[in-house]
Amino acid sequence: METNSTPPDWKHKLSNPAQLGGIETAVLDNGTARGTRIAWINTGTGLRYKVVLDRAMDIVDAFYNQHSLAWLSHAGITSPQPFSNKGIDWLRTFAGGLLTTCGLSHVGGPESDAYGERGLHGLVSNIPAEIESIIQPDPIAGKLDMHITGRIKQSQPLGDRLELKRTISSTVGQATIRITDEVVNRGNTTAPHMLLYHFNFGWPLVDEGTDIIWQGKWQARYDGKPNKLFTEGNNFRTCPAPLEEHSGGGEEAAFIIPNTDEAGKWTCGLHNRRLGIAVAMQFDKKQLPWLTNWQHWGKGEYVTGLEPGTNPPIGQAKAREQNALIYLEPGESRIYDLEIHLLHTEEKINEFVKQSRIPNT
Repeated sequence: METNSTPPDWKHKLSNPAQLGGIETAVLDNGTARGTRIAWINTGTGLRYKVVLDRAMDIVDAFYNQHSLAWLSHAGITSPQPFSNKGIDWLRTFAGGLLTTCGLSHVGGPESDAYGERGLHGLVSNIPAEIESIIQPDPIAGKLDMHITGRIKQSQPLGDRLELKRTISSTVGQATIRITDEVVNRGNTTAPHMLLYHFNFGWPLVDEGTDIIWQGKWQARYDGKPNKLFTEGNNFRTCPAPLEEHSGGGEEAAFIIPNTDEAGKWTCGLHNRRLGIAVAMQFDKKQLPWLTNWQHWGKGEYVTGLEPGTNPPIGQAKAREQNALIYLEPGESRIYDLEIHLLHTEEKINEFVKQSRIPNT
């Protein structure tokens, strides 16, 4: 699903490839994010995004031209808080952003059982990365790819030792983000593993009338009260105006088993007709068989999440009870490949919408 291409007229006119795009690292110096390492990645197409190196290399700010794609929480980026794994402490450091990673051994609400105590959505998003490499584009040599690679260690002596090796890459001239993750068990005992990619989209991409695009079998999340949005006959695939009932903690979600194409890939995303742009995300169902659509339409806190995962966010205990919990043996690893494309031409948007209407198989 290739997007824009770099115009050829830059040849012999550059002395520094940063005029086209590339990766720039920095350290934030103010507010709750003070001292936090980041990397800005510019694709040269209007798509640019901020990778927070000290927060599991998650992606927070993301823009296409003047349009923000991501929802940002009021707090925004905060420095990592490694001990925020009790109850709902995780929310205090939740920047929202294009991507917040949940896991690596628990996704879902806080819980406690014979296997331990686990806070909301796990530890990984509060762990800084050890950066291994930054490769810049070299257009004069014909190399337009750029990528940054780091390792995030969710580790405890005498306990589980899971490691995430993450590579985020883009190509100058293409409005695409690629993420390749490898999770490996570095310990000497079997370790539980859950992973969820918490993509959070906001205004102006998400606005009244924006289409939320996914297809598959779904069920409303039940949290003890009726789910008003995700009901048969209700149009929960079009973003509404802000809802009074979503003030504070109001929210609803659906758990989805997505439909796939012949190659086993599934797509989801959003389409804003007024802006003439769409975000298309593609995944491998063998790697990430579940999608969660989170909708929170609060006033001043207007966001929808599209969250592929190894499991829906039901928690480690329930996944174990359902015999759906993944276990990694010592030395065993799993690979996850994700692609996010920004589409702005009618042809590409129509192709995405058509591809996303895969019939049930």
